[in-house]
Amino acid sequence: MSNSESRRTEGRHGGLPVQGSDSAPNQNGGLPLLRRLAYLATGLAFAQIVFGAIVRITGSGMGCGDHWPTCQGYLFPPLERPDLIVEVTHRYIAATVTIAIIALLITAFMRRAQRGVGGRGGVFRSAMLATGLVLTAAVFGGITVKLSLNPYVIVTHLAIAMTLLAVLSIAVLRAGGWGFDRTEVASPQTYRAARAGVMLAFIVLVMGALTANVLGANASCQGFPWCTGIAVTGTPLYIQVTHRVLAFLLFFHMIGVAVLAQRRHEPRQVRVAAWAALGAIVLQIVVAAGMVEMHLPPVWRSLHQAMGTLVWLSIFTLAALAKYSLAGRSGEEATPRAAVAAA
Repeated sequence: MSNSESRRTEGRHGGLPVQGSDSAPNQNGGLPLLRRLAYLATGLAFAQIVFGAIVRITGSGMGCGDHWPTCQGYLFPPLERPDLIVEVTHRYIAATVTIAIIALLITAFMRRAQRGVGGRGGVFRSAMLATGLVLTAAVFGGITVKLSLNPYVIVTHLAIAMTLLAVLSIAVLRAGGWGFDRTEVASPQTYRAARAGVMLAFIVLVMGALTANVLGANASCQGFPWCTGIAVTGTPLYIQVTHRVLAFLLFFHMIGVAVLAQRRHEPRQVRVAAWAALGAIVLQIVVAAGMVEMHLPPVWRSLHQAMGTLVWLSIFTLAALAKYSLAGRSGEEATPRAAVAAA
């Protein structure tokens, strides 16, 4: 590849690594490390969200009292009570997420001159946004404790955590992760459908969080998929029914996205992501059915939160893959701004 061809390729692909490029090993030498750090931060953020559900389900949210960031006045308190152990473990996981993201930010800053790291569409900008979000989530964590677990503050805290997870997914993608191959081209129709799925999934997540945290909402509708019995009426019932209706709308929408992506012969990474997202939704429905029919056992409620988080991550990653793959069709630089805005 000549120097002029290399420059045209870099311009067309927005500075992202291109599989099969002869110059990629030299110009993107820092990306494997950044990719590993981004994967690590994403995995830890996922674990923190799931463990946050365990804190709620076990009633351990006030295990450290109203102390924050300390726990009962200690950074390392005596582990004498189960609720304290659960809550302080959640805080330690949050601390490791913060450390991992800061490590990603520092590494990206030191390598920002390399292709795919600095500038628009680079890992460094994602790392900066992730740092801001993780610090915001920490502040909201403290507010949640100080306000004695106000349900609406908890829902806001979860929304911030889910947005952070999405931004970290972008960081992985920009570092060449998620099996991304920039030489393949996706259709705008698939991206638009995936973006709509992101928006719908986020609303479903918020309604699910309200169902879990508003008093009486989680047990208001007995039976699955429709309500065979009403335990609580009014707002709690409306919240759960809305959550269920939107969840099934998301399910049918993602069936269409996956099937049409297959028929359009979209890039392999887009098709795989679409079917993975649909598979996660199917598993989530199965878990939801078991949870309701078994009258909300703690293990199934925790699994429900974990699967919901996986659904969000998989749909957002699908939208990001489809968005980045558009550049090859139009010749313009692709950025995940629309996908992030949808979150």
